[in-house]
Amino acid sequence: MDSSQYFGIYGGRYVPEMLQKTLIDLARVYDQLKATPAFQNELRDLQTTYNNRPTPLTFAKNLTEKLGGAQIYLKNEGMNHTGAHKINHCLGQALVARKLKKTRLIAETGAGQHGVATATVAAKMGFSCTIYMGEVDMNRQRPNVLLMELLGAKVIPVTFGSRTLKDAVSAAMKDLLENSDTTHYVIGSALGPDPYPRMNRDFQSIIGQEIHAQLSQLPDYVVACVGGGSNALGAFTEFINEATVQLIGVEAGGTGKQLGNHATRFPDAKIGIIEGYKSYFLQDEDGNTAKTHSIAAGLDYIGIGPELASLHDSGRVQFSSASDEEALSAVKILAESEGIIPALESAHAVAYAIKTAGTLPKNKTMVINVSGRGDKDLFTLAKHFDQKHFSIFLTEEVRRYEK
Repeated sequence: MDSSQYFGIYGGRYVPEMLQKTLIDLARVYDQLKATPAFQNELRDLQTTYNNRPTPLTFAKNLTEKLGGAQIYLKNEGMNHTGAHKINHCLGQALVARKLKKTRLIAETGAGQHGVATATVAAKMGFSCTIYMGEVDMNRQRPNVLLMELLGAKVIPVTFGSRTLKDAVSAAMKDLLENSDTTHYVIGSALGPDPYPRMNRDFQSIIGQEIHAQLSQLPDYVVACVGGGSNALGAFTEFINEATVQLIGVEAGGTGKQLGNHATRFPDAKIGIIEGYKSYFLQDEDGNTAKTHSIAAGLDYIGIGPELASLHDSGRVQFSSASDEEALSAVKILAESEGIIPALESAHAVAYAIKTAGTLPKNKTMVINVSGRGDKDLFTLAKHFDQKHFSIFLTEEVRRYEK
């Protein structure tokens, strides 16, 4: 067993034989490139001149005063080009794909932010691009579908299974099996077969590095939402060896505790090997993948990245959850107090802060990774906050369109 592929017992490269060489080559080239000055300089140049880094760390004065406890800071990854943290690893992976002489990028996407980031990077670097997206997610994230298509990507609806993120992953893996000579699969989180979990963690770790540089002291808490784990590990990695920093991952509590009503892996998930790696997955009594639910498409996933699985077992990362209603409330509270509208995914982390910051002493600091902005959630937010007027607007727009 190659220990570099694993985080404790989790991770690995459980893929069909015909994909082994593709992933071995990817790991070899990534490991060679990542330490070279030329690669690091090119990536740094793209991060600063194209991706708007460093993103700001903002003191949430009004929210802090409202809650009356810990001092709250917002790491605003929504200020990235394309509006979320996803472009961090897309830029890095595209550089690796170019070194491998690939001509085509494919990706899966749930919330659409990873799809938009992949399509953006493909356009910038001259790749053709195909995005797989569950039919359910396409309907609730329609603005991002339009953006992907404007960027030149082909967006393919996935109509089997639950028609959400896990099925989009399966469709993308099938494409890679059939087209591995020309195609690089830009996996959208810190999961999947090796080297994706460590590669995406490395590309996202700039988030925590910037937090460390932007604060005058170590934070007491770093909080991030957790789907697969890319934004969470991006914020956490810098502080894993800092014992005084508490790391909090917030999962999607959905509408209830019954299996199928949430996407909370802890404590319900079981260890398994699915989609090329070993980790915790939500499974039914027969070991089949369970249905999941979250109002946030990017958190609506059965599994969790292998490094976070290991950090859970060791107790280094504590996991909590926020319900759909708590996330919606957090969007409104943050918008009205700080003028920042977070993505529904990020709102789960904000919800945790709203519930807990007021119970902490005022000399404690809490950093929330606001992993994306809420533009993409327009239709979902309108349904919950302004359904009547938005429905009238859409009806009138359809009439005008049909004319």
